[in-house]
Amino acid sequence: MREFIVEADGGSRGNPGPAGYGAVVSDAATGETLREAAEYIGVATNNVAEYRGLLAGLRAAHELDPGAAVHVRMDSKLVVEQMSGRWKIKHPGMKPLAADAARIFPPGRVTYEWIPRERNKHADRLANEAMDAGARGEQWSASTSTAELDTGAGAGAGAGAEAVAPAGPPGDAAAGAARVREALATGRGEADASTDAARGTATATDAARATDVDSATDAARATEADTARATDVDSATDAARATEADTATAKADADTRAAKAVATPGWAPADMGAPATFVLLRHGETPLTPQKRFSGSGGTDPSLSDIGRDQAERAAALLARRGTIQAIVSSPLARTRETAGIIAARLGLEVSVDDGLRETDFGAWEGLTFAEVRERHPDDLNAWLASPDAEPTGGGESFAATATRIAATRDKLIAAYTGRTVLLVTHVTPIKTLVRLALGAPPESLFRMELSAASLSVVAYYADGNASLRLLNDTSHLR
Repeated sequence: MREFIVEADGGSRGNPGPAGYGAVVSDAATGETLREAAEYIGVATNNVAEYRGLLAGLRAAHELDPGAAVHVRMDSKLVVEQMSGRWKIKHPGMKPLAADAARIFPPGRVTYEWIPRERNKHADRLANEAMDAGARGEQWSASTSTAELDTGAGAGAGAGAEAVAPAGPPGDAAAGAARVREALATGRGEADASTDAARGTATATDAARATDVDSATDAARATEADTARATDVDSATDAARATEADTATAKADADTRAAKAVATPGWAPADMGAPATFVLLRHGETPLTPQKRFSGSGGTDPSLSDIGRDQAERAAALLARRGTIQAIVSSPLARTRETAGIIAARLGLEVSVDDGLRETDFGAWEGLTFAEVRERHPDDLNAWLASPDAEPTGGGESFAATATRIAATRDKLIAAYTGRTVLLVTHVTPIKTLVRLALGAPPESLFRMELSAASLSVVAYYADGNASLRLLNDTSHLR
């Protein structure tokens, strides 16, 4: 049985943004390049472009010999793991692409292997050539491949063929792609070249540093250092001041991390594509807020105070400057709906209401201060502080029940807003719970977080079920 090697890649300059793919079919025995394919596909995400590259490579291999065995090598951990059946495919845009790829050859005739990006140069070059062609209003063809133009080789040129950087302005797409290839050829390394192509990568730091939520001041000091993942530059509260024009950081940084973080052969962090990004906004002040009274979903449902409305206006101005909020979802309570309405009017968006984002019901403690609850219900309060399963006096909602509700709401919203940035206007306990769950922190961590009125936090949820957290609990811009 004949055996082919298929190497495929795809990229998006913006994620989503102008996208293209490249694929190479070679003979497994001789290494000879048998077929190249590349195409500009318009606006798409990195992962969709990668799947399109896989499809093109498999179809080209099938045309050469439908009875062959195929070994696919890609630098997308996501595609490799999903097509190998080890990861679920949740994104609705990728499910049909994966299904199409699985039907090209019979089951068992195609195997998958993750490789570092530096070993996938040929397909990567073709994908960049396709995107460059798209920027010129053209489609890629083998006759304009840089391997042929710059080396005199034909369409079967190997992966080592590199292009000389053409002249052009710093933002020119063709020049940028060629600078990447030149950097690789001169030994600067894949990581530096990918960063150059991205033209403005946000600094990626450990999200665990954001766990210092015991102090609002400490969390505020983290605003410039705790960019959890470079793909979080779409977040409305990203204070890294990353360049917003033509960023390709999702692809560049994911691939850079994969190349650097190989623990054992064949393993590296995945490129998860664009996450569902939740910008978490606590409502503005109510008359009960400065008095630090329990104010849940079972009380008087207060509206915003004058200070709270001013905070909401200032938050709206901040989010309008960022310009990346694509949808707004609010708790059904008056203070959150009012805050969300002020922001929606500024951003020109509609507000959806989700009951799952409501505050905990504090039962008989509603409207009381902590000292008043300790005086009137000391045993119930001690039990509540000791166990997340304990309910407030009078049949309120336990923190365990709140967490179950919030987790279900989170999963529903992730499915609805994959790849988008959505503002969730909610309350102290739901936000703390989302933060706790994102960090995998124990229930008692809820009592160690300070969350100011109208403060902002960000959680990005990726396709593998993991999350990265950014805390921006500084409200100085709202005063």
